[in-house]
Amino acid sequence: MALRLTLKPNERIVVNGCVIRNANRRQMLLIESTADVIRAEDLLDEECEPTPVKQAYFLIQTALIRADTRETLVPVIQEKLADLATIFSSAVVGGVFEAANWISQGDYYKALSALRPVMRHEEEVLARLSGHAAPVSAFEDEGC
Repeated sequence: MALRLTLKPNERIVVNGCVIRNANRRQMLLIESTADVIRAEDLLDEECEPTPVKQAYFLIQTALIRADTRETLVPVIQEKLADLATIFSSAVVGGVFEAANWISQGDYYKALSALRPVMRHEEEVLARLSGHAAPVSAFEDEGC
């Protein structure tokens, strides 16, 4: 089954580590074989505040983008996810377990997807602790 991507003007995606930028018109791509694909909007910047969930997310995205690092990163990712599983409530810890399951299956994109709600929850908790309301979508607002 092909992966269908509709790209906005000037949107970037990463396919098997190669950054591809769309031209100034909306385009549709069909990826007909297995590939590691992620939209630039789903990537964290290296300058993001290194919270525990963002650290795990960044390691997973690195494994997704750079297949040559997977052998080294997977044990580190599994350790980070195990640590996260001990600090979150049952309401969100399922996302951590789901991410760990996807890592064990080698599906790094789905692992990132499973961690996004956990990251939003972490941002809300940190915002409450600092006395500030979290943005509706802090993940997108910060570019992180």
